[in-house]
Amino acid sequence: MPRAMSPSRRSMPPLPALVAPLLAGAALVAAAVPPSPAGAQPAAAPPPGQGAGQAQREPFRIVNRTGQEVTALHAVRSGRGEWGRNLLERPLAPDRVFLIRPGERAGCRFDIRLVLADGREARLMDQDICANRTLVAEPAQVMAAAPPPPAPPPGASAAPAPGPVRINPNARASSGTGFVVARDRVLTNQHVIADCNRVLVRTADNRLLAAVPPAQVDRQRDLALLAVPGDPGPPLAFRAAPPVRRGEGVVTYGFPLSGLLSSGPTLTTGEVSALAGLRDNPQQFQISAPVQPGNSGGPLLDRLGHVVGVVVSKLNAQRVAQFTGDIPQNVNFAVKGTEALDFLRRAGVTPRLAESRGPERSAAEVGEAAHPSTVFLRCER
Repeated sequence: MPRAMSPSRRSMPPLPALVAPLLAGAALVAAAVPPSPAGAQPAAAPPPGQGAGQAQREPFRIVNRTGQEVTALHAVRSGRGEWGRNLLERPLAPDRVFLIRPGERAGCRFDIRLVLADGREARLMDQDICANRTLVAEPAQVMAAAPPPPAPPPGASAAPAPGPVRINPNARASSGTGFVVARDRVLTNQHVIADCNRVLVRTADNRLLAAVPPAQVDRQRDLALLAVPGDPGPPLAFRAAPPVRRGEGVVTYGFPLSGLLSSGPTLTTGEVSALAGLRDNPQQFQISAPVQPGNSGGPLLDRLGHVVGVVVSKLNAQRVAQFTGDIPQNVNFAVKGTEALDFLRRAGVTPRLAESRGPERSAAEVGEAAHPSTVFLRCER
């Protein structure tokens, strides 16, 4: 009989199979690809005899001829009413091209929205992408920014505040964690808000706020910055110095397994196990602090209460055990604070910084400091 292969000698599965994003819970999804240079040839019409279903799955092009950078791009089925997520990982320069591959059942008619750097928008409505694979946004399609509302006349009462934000009990929902990094700005993971029609934020004082699209995202780092008007909490400070060392104590604070565990935040402690993530990913730390689905996007704090990372994923222990014969324990990952700082600065945010020197605080004290700034996120689809 041939000798059975030892589990430890099996080839390892691809990286995504080993990592479980920490998103709790369970339309059109257009998969964007990086922009190609201006001057790319227009997409060819579908060959004679090609079915409409096959044609509508071919990528189509959005050409930015507005003369400005595009900071957000949305493409949804015509008449949907919600613009969905921002497809751009980084601004789209003038005269550059962006490719979009529609979902399998997306149909042919799309509404396109481009948000420009000065706040104005260009919209291409009810476009037939099966007949025209190249859509060009021209200056004539740029809409003027909405003027600020006029001040009420002396003695007149101010306009009533918007009505209360309410959850949609019929929506498909998942949850995650975020934390305040500047006034009305919340940082989380990109995978927490991916494909959400609406993101709701529950603050530490139990208020419900709505994030205003579009979010600024970095898919490669798995980070997202949400605009959340209404003062979601005080910003946490990031650690400026000294560099994080292997073996340092860390604290996580977030909302794991919402609906199963406590509805309030959960605190765990551990150490920085390694200064790189899975397969030597230099943008992440490996940590031993226990995390669960729903922790995604929460702060990783040092023992002085300063942010050193953003919790992002855990090792898929069951999957690894299939290939190694051993169950790994407490192998989790966080995006490094230095990566988050670079992302925030590129997004126009000036984060709070503090040096981590002096006596350490207890885990309870760190949790008390993080509590007012850590928020529960509900993604509705």
